[in-house]
Amino acid sequence: MMIRAIITGATGMVGEGVLHECLQHPDVEHILVVGRKTCGVVHPKLSELLVPDFYDLSAVASQLTGYNACFFCLGVSSVGMNERDYYRATYTLTLHMATLLSQRNGGMTFCYVSGVGTDSTEMGSSMWARVKGKTENDLMALPFKQVYNFRPGYIHPTEGLKNTKSYYRYLSWLYPVLRRLFPNSVITLRQLGLSMIHSVDNGTQKRVLEVKDILALAEQ
Repeated sequence: MMIRAIITGATGMVGEGVLHECLQHPDVEHILVVGRKTCGVVHPKLSELLVPDFYDLSAVASQLTGYNACFFCLGVSSVGMNERDYYRATYTLTLHMATLLSQRNGGMTFCYVSGVGTDSTEMGSSMWARVKGKTENDLMALPFKQVYNFRPGYIHPTEGLKNTKSYYRYLSWLYPVLRRLFPNSVITLRQLGLSMIHSVDNGTQKRVLEVKDILALAEQ
């Protein structure tokens, strides 16, 4: 299957890394990056759609048709945010765009970057985990071909990309140690990108993918 993918969050570390893998992969024929500002990448496979407001996509809805994958990498940290604001930036924004895409792309596979520790019960004490859990659950209720929720732990960045967080300079040396001691807790950004591509190509029975599942899917 040739993949026509929408990617969000391409100006962040995770989205940029997933975009990088898509641009190199022979099964990906076209990518539409949707964002508030340009990702700064020029490539024959790539086009961009700049939207000032992710909460109102009515003016660009017609341009979000004809795709069979969405790699949703847009997200914010919960640090310093109250639950109302985090809910709006995480749940409301994601479900708004996903609902529109499900209506216009019935054969789409939707891949959502969640996080390790997400609370599927929506009842735990951790605010961010509850919100992420509700987001995952309600995404899986939408009429997509398939929804996969990716829960990475530590993500080792791809060398040479521009949106890597500065603190990774001080953490990268730990990666070989963490991989040896906690092999099911760390992945590379390349492995995350490949696993998303392979989820569209090959599918997988699990709809919630923990680190070990992401690693296995990346090797398919």
